[in-house]
Amino acid sequence: MSLNIRRARPGEAGLILSFVRELAEYEKLSHEVEATEAMIAGALFGADPRLFCAIAEWNGEPVGFAVWFLNFSTFSGRHGIYLEDLYVRPSHRGRGLGKALLVYLAKECVDNGWSRLQWAVLDWNAPSIAFYKSLGAALLDDWTLCRVSGPALTRLAGSAS
Repeated sequence: MSLNIRRARPGEAGLILSFVRELAEYEKLSHEVEATEAMIAGALFGADPRLFCAIAEWNGEPVGFAVWFLNFSTFSGRHGIYLEDLYVRPSHRGRGLGKALLVYLAKECVDNGWSRLQWAVLDWNAPSIAFYKSLGAALLDDWTLCRVSGPALTRLAGSAS
């Protein structure tokens, strides 16, 4: 059996969107997916991409992905990776694909002199939490993720004087 991790290629936005939809279904968040194939293609393969994707292949078949972008730590003075999505199809879990994707991203950080690899996990997702802890990830219980979106974002933007 053969495992390969590679960068996504132009023309694969449909595949990536299918992974996004599968992940959203797993997370019970399908109703939140607004992305289109064109939006994914533009973000990953446009003139100045700020979003990146790795595809995990098992025997040449795409079975998982990681989507990330660069963040920045003012404390370390260096960039890092923020992992937006990590997903492996259920039929291929337990084969080390998730770990291989995280190793790939950790290597990106180390090779580029970036200071960290960071992501969020749903608090009910015990299998993923246990997996991340087994890799040495620290859960930052003293930090709370904040988000402004939708109508609240529009209101906030309109409050400038």
